[in-house]
This record gives sequence, structure tokens and C-alpha cells, in this order.
Amino acid sequence: MTTRPDSHSGSPLSPGLLAVAPHRLMFFIGATNLLIAMAWWAAWLLAARWPGWAMPQSQPYAGWVHAFVMQYQVLPSFFFGFLLTTFPKWLGLPEIDRWRYVPVGLGIFGGQIATLLGALGWEAGIVVGLWMTAAGWLAGLLTLGPLLWREPGTTWHARSCFAALVLGFIGVLAWGAFVLGASPMWVFASIKIGSFGLLLPVYLTVAHRMFPFFASRVVPGYQPWRPMWLLAVFWPLGLVHLVLELFHLYSWLWLVDLPLLALTATMLWRWWPRGDKPGLLTVLFIGMAWLPLAFALYSAQSVSYAMTGIYWLGRGPAHALFIGFFGSVLVAMVTRVTMGHAGRALVMPGVAWFAFIAIQVVAVMRVAAETLPDAGAWQALAAVGWLVAFAPWVARIGRIYLVPRADGKPG
Repeated sequence: MTTRPDSHSGSPLSPGLLAVAPHRLMFFIGATNLLIAMAWWAAWLLAARWPGWAMPQSQPYAGWVHAFVMQYQVLPSFFFGFLLTTFPKWLGLPEIDRWRYVPVGLGIFGGQIATLLGALGWEAGIVVGLWMTAAGWLAGLLTLGPLLWREPGTTWHARSCFAALVLGFIGVLAWGAFVLGASPMWVFASIKIGSFGLLLPVYLTVAHRMFPFFASRVVPGYQPWRPMWLLAVFWPLGLVHLVLELFHLYSWLWLVDLPLLALTATMLWRWWPRGDKPGLLTVLFIGMAWLPLAFALYSAQSVSYAMTGIYWLGRGPAHALFIGFFGSVLVAMVTRVTMGHAGRALVMPGVAWFAFIAIQVVAVMRVAAETLPDAGAWQALAAVGWLVAFAPWVARIGRIYLVPRADGKPG
């Protein structure tokens, strides 16, 4: 049955549908979290740059709260939504029961709300947010982990994603150690683990499995290339980068950043579909192009530091990774999964194009802010730009999770 992208546009909204499938619940939570988290962060940056805009001073430091919220609450909402849906398909097992995935969403969503209320002045919020987030994460791990033991074969993509989630839980616990009184070095560890232990491995693993597959379905003559040695090479390189950052051995980062640049550039070159391709596929690979670009910046930064001792570009390479790669691919993947699982045509709606194009501008702005005069102003404007980019897209996809599938099928 063929449906239009706007089919069921007049259907009444039903919040009860959120619990029908993992992706509905977790993507809705992720989309909501995306705007709430960045609204707070944009307001804080504006207040920091222009003090006439009053905002409570967060305890812990707002930058640390921002990193924890984005890495362990916002993006993992989408991760768990995707993996709780796809693990059974990848592993050839039955779908996950509702009572197993609803606690994941409630824990992460409640954890973020409590954390941000803590940043706004509710004294107990940071601790409450910690425990709720940890509970949601643990529910997710205890749901996905047993599936790996029960599968009849060995699905390395599932194991790679699960390993990253385990590292992510360690990052949550590191944040918890600081919240409960340990040294601020635990915050530093949590932030670094979130970047190179959790987010990048999950994104790269899903890209390795899905991007060539998507291309092979719509581009005539496309030959998928996804040898498992790519993941086998990536994991030790990523972990060594993580360890070097944890121990402040920045002058040696080039030893892994240059190979990571070569690896990700090779993946982009081999995966890129030549010839005509639909917009929904094009944005996936444009988003992917930010990954070697980010490692080109990381490499330039680490080589420069090894030669001069100057930490050139500051957080620029990290934000090329976070906003450029993670943000772009988030729009592309969530749009595709949402449209597909809603029984709608696999096309990029106008709001998705707007979000994708706008996030390219925001990424460039945030990277450039590290080298421009008045960096605080540019960082604040980039945060506002993030909200402008994502708000219409979130409103559109959020509605889809609240109405029945357009093709009449369950799910």
C-alpha cells in the first residue's frame, strides 16, 4: 500500500501510541529532550555573554551539565529507541515487550528533567537526575544484553553497539562519582568516555551496517562494502584516543588521529553512491563526510600540539564531530527510520531539509567560534541556531509518533 508523506495528517493525537513500539517512545523522548536541553544551554550561553539576561548559575558548572545531558540523555534516547527496535531483527529474535522498554524511556526522560531542574536551582535535582538516568540505562542494558546470549549466531554489529553502551554506563557512573563527592577528574573522564567510548562507536557501527545497505536498495549497481575489519581497526584506535585524552597525553594523539582520518576517509570514499540518489540517502553521506573532516581537525590539532605545545582550535574538532557528524546523521537517520516505521514514503520532508541544511551552518559557526573574536557570542548564536534548525523538524516528527501508521499496520 503506497501512502503519501502527509497521510494521517488529520488524525487525532494519541499519547497512548507512544508505548506501542520502542522507537515511538524513545524517539519522542529524544526529540523532546533535544529542544529542552538546548533551550537551557542557549539561555545560559546568552546570559554568560550578555549579563543583562539573568540565569541561575548552575552547580555543577553548566558546561559539565551540558556535556552530560547531551551525551548520556539526549542522544542515547535515540540510540535506545533504534537498538531496542533493531536488535531483535538483527539477532532473529522476537520483539521486545513493552514492560521492558518503557522504563528505559521514563528513566532517561525523568533523569534529564531532574538534571536541568537541578541546573536551574533545585538542589536535589542533579542527584535525582543521576539515579533516574542510571536506572534507565541499566534497564536498557538488562534488556539488550540477554538478547546477545540468546541469538543463534554472532552479530558483531550488535556486540559493538552493546560494548559502547556498557562504556556509556561507565561514563554515567563516572558522572555519578563526581556528583556524590569525588574529584572533578571524574567529570572529565565521563565527558571523554561519552565522546569516544559511547557516541562515536555507536554511530560508526550503525553507519557500517546500515549506510551501504540503504544505498544498495535504491542505487542501481551499488555494491555494498562493509568488511568487518573496519570495526576491528576502529575500536582499538578509538580506545587509544580515549586513553590518551584521559591521561592528558595530547602530544601523542596524532598517532591515532591520523589513522582514524585515513580510516574514515576510506569509508566515505568506498561508501559514497555514485550517480543519482534520493535526498534521504544523500543527507546520510553528507553527514558522514563530517567524520573525516572532524578527524582532519583533530589531526591538525594534535600535530600542532606535538610540534608547538599550542592547543590550536580548542573544542572546534569536537564540535565538528558532535554537531557536524552526530547532528547531521541524527536528522538523516531519525527521519528515515521514522518515515519507514510510520508506513510513509521514504522522502525528506521540507522541515527535515531545513533542519539538515541549518545544522551545517550551525556546525561551521560553532567550529569557527574557536578562532573568531568574541567566541562567547558566536557560541551563543550557534546554540540558538541549533534550536531554530531543530524546532520545526521536532514538531513534525513528534506528531508522527502520536498518530497511527499511515499504512494501517501495527507498530
